[in-house]
Amino acid sequence: MASFSLLIVAVLLSMVQLSMGSRRLMELYIPPASDRLTYHHGSVLSGDIPVSILWYGKFSPSQKSIIADFLGSLTGAPNAATPSVGQWWGTIEQLYLSTAAKNGQTSTRVLLDKQVSDEQCSLGKSLTLAQIDQLAASVGSKKGGIALVFTDEDVTVEGFCSSRCGKHGSDAGTGTTHIWVGNSATQCPGQCAWPFAQPVYGPQGAPLVAPNGDVGVDGMVMITASMVAGTVTNPYGDGFYQGAQDAPLEACSACPGVYGSGAYPGNAGKLLVDATTGASYNANGANGRKYLLPALYNPATSSCDTLV
Repeated sequence: MASFSLLIVAVLLSMVQLSMGSRRLMELYIPPASDRLTYHHGSVLSGDIPVSILWYGKFSPSQKSIIADFLGSLTGAPNAATPSVGQWWGTIEQLYLSTAAKNGQTSTRVLLDKQVSDEQCSLGKSLTLAQIDQLAASVGSKKGGIALVFTDEDVTVEGFCSSRCGKHGSDAGTGTTHIWVGNSATQCPGQCAWPFAQPVYGPQGAPLVAPNGDVGVDGMVMITASMVAGTVTNPYGDGFYQGAQDAPLEACSACPGVYGSGAYPGNAGKLLVDATTGASYNANGANGRKYLLPALYNPATSSCDTLV
């Protein structure tokens, strides 16, 4: 359904803005009413959301724990330091899910269900999007749940790097959704792991230090966050989105390149910096984890809300 390439979109915005001789703050730009992200009165995900994971390729235990801790932090780390991953999720509930609440259901919980590994890459190391859908179906996610497919850095996927860093889709008939995100470490970190890697195009700046010491996986967390936000707010293509239904901008993808206040093309914005490692982040999670999460579009103010 929705594909996302963070830097590619940000660069396009950058080129337009710089050609006009101006450098506007992205979060201050207010589009015309006809081109704003709105609710189309469809379904959203709510209540308990079981999440199943397929690790396609060889992921180390450390890499798996970085992503699993992020998912567990969405609704399961109430004691995390602030700003937190839980606060980011709470913004999604406040701005989106509560608006579409039905039957009094206003809260959600992300529950890790099961994890499956396919280290031998049963479908090969060059996948089509149809094969990604096939892999997602093989996980067997529950109704109202999400199947996550993560591909390793040596696995190529149709459109990966050139037009997308991740994708989410659904099956309205079974009530299931799925997400795919690839590890860009060796293929296109400047496109799918920015600002932790040097961008290929656009304004050049020194890469930031990744909070978990793994550029590819920290980039995967950023893309996963965007895909999860898009999935819960627009699971079947009739929820919250902007633009064409078959190529929508959603809760995070409507704010490309914005991670902290004051962001502009080539600059992720004001972020927190770990005094020990020098890593940049904007959210604390479970088990002492730190993450960099994308801004969320605020439909009420037509701006991008950040944690810092």
